[in-house]
Amino acid sequence: MSASPHELIKEGAAVNVEQQRREETTNYVRLEYSEEPDSEEFEILQPAKVSRFLPIWWWAKTILLSMIMLGLLALLIIWGFPFLVEKVVIPAMSWEESTFKRPVLAFLLLASMAVFPVFLLPSGPSMWLAGLSFGYGLGFIIIMAGTGIGMSLPYFIGSLFRNRIHMWLKRWPKRAAVIRLVGEGSWFRQFQTIALIRVSPFPYTIFNYGVVATNVKYGPYIAGSFAGMAPEALIAIYSGRLLKTLVKVKYQNLRLTPVEVIYNAVSFCVAVGITIAFTVYARRVLKNFQENDEPQNGEVIDNGGSIDLVHMVSIPVGSSDNFKSENSEHGSTSGLN
Repeated sequence: MSASPHELIKEGAAVNVEQQRREETTNYVRLEYSEEPDSEEFEILQPAKVSRFLPIWWWAKTILLSMIMLGLLALLIIWGFPFLVEKVVIPAMSWEESTFKRPVLAFLLLASMAVFPVFLLPSGPSMWLAGLSFGYGLGFIIIMAGTGIGMSLPYFIGSLFRNRIHMWLKRWPKRAAVIRLVGEGSWFRQFQTIALIRVSPFPYTIFNYGVVATNVKYGPYIAGSFAGMAPEALIAIYSGRLLKTLVKVKYQNLRLTPVEVIYNAVSFCVAVGITIAFTVYARRVLKNFQENDEPQNGEVIDNGGSIDLVHMVSIPVGSSDNFKSENSEHGSTSGLN
């Protein structure tokens, strides 16, 4: 006797329910943790083993690179330095002594240190030549006077193009973040930050113009600049005098006593050590300033007329429904009121 259509439908539904139950049971079994992970899937998830030859290869590359750098340094000292002295230093010293009198040379060096930064040119060679020609006393005065004018002119000229400098600094966000520290805090804080930036290896000519993008006044700017430039001026004078002494020893038969040799060697090491220490200290303090002055979530910073929304508050994805429901309840409540 054939089954009725109604009974066939019931049997088909029962079969479908049974198949679905088996599939769910099978899925649950697949998700169980196995205490003996010998399958291929477990092997795929295993982290790759680091080869023991990797550290050896890294040390080999480091040693090879160090040997190449030492070789280049030796070539520079043996052949490069004498060539520079014979072809550049000695002719420059002879030319300046025979062409310019000392007052004229002092004026030219001062003028070059005052004008070069306006055109984004480095004034380091002029500082070095001032130290070589005039020594610690008069040379220091010439350097500080020339660099003082060279730091002031870009400040006043750049204030006329402040908006363009804002756009210009957007190309270098890391440098702009350092410059932004200058306009924050009290007078002494601005003075300290500017002095540290002058000591650090931050580009001298870029900072002269970039500082106008902040709210710093001329007083802390020029005072901090003088304080930060003083060590560089002394290093320039010392290197110039040391080079002049070496030239006289090699080419003018100047004899140094053992005390003078020891003094020059020790003073050179001290100068290098002080330069490195100042640079490391300045970078560390500026980094601390930068970390302490980072804005909180959602804080808006007014930086010299340009407002930057630095951070946004992030809402977790799972709480989006709650956020919407709270807004809807708030809207309905406000509508009832």
